[in-house]
Amino acid sequence: MSDVLQDGWFDADSSTFGDRVTGAREATGMTQKTLAKRLGIKLSTLQGWENDMSEPRANKLQMLAGVLNVSLTWLLEGIGDGVEAPDANDATATSGDIRDILTEIRELKARANKTANRLGALEKRLASVAKENGLV
Repeated sequence: MSDVLQDGWFDADSSTFGDRVTGAREATGMTQKTLAKRLGIKLSTLQGWENDMSEPRANKLQMLAGVLNVSLTWLLEGIGDGVEAPDANDATATSGDIRDILTEIRELKARANKTANRLGALEKRLASVAKENGLV
């Protein structure tokens, strides 16, 4: 479990954009309010990003990466210069139970994301077929 946690902590398969924003913000010690103020955005906007309800525009994404001292590709895909995974041997590391729960949450979020994307594609397909058959 700890190898999985260390190797894929913030990669695209085990985390979302919001997870990486949250992780990088927490690594800098900033609160959501502080980061939102530094970016010149509303707190609710940042919360939307961290909760994967929305994503920033390119100019804010660039600013976000700069303020958090991570690369754009890391924020978007979990690849490149970003936040290090917590040290499993660190005395201040969270307990194994908490790491297990966090890992499961990240896996479920990734699965839910894939399901939502598939659902969107099916909705578009249904609308297209319905239109072709004169049902809409």
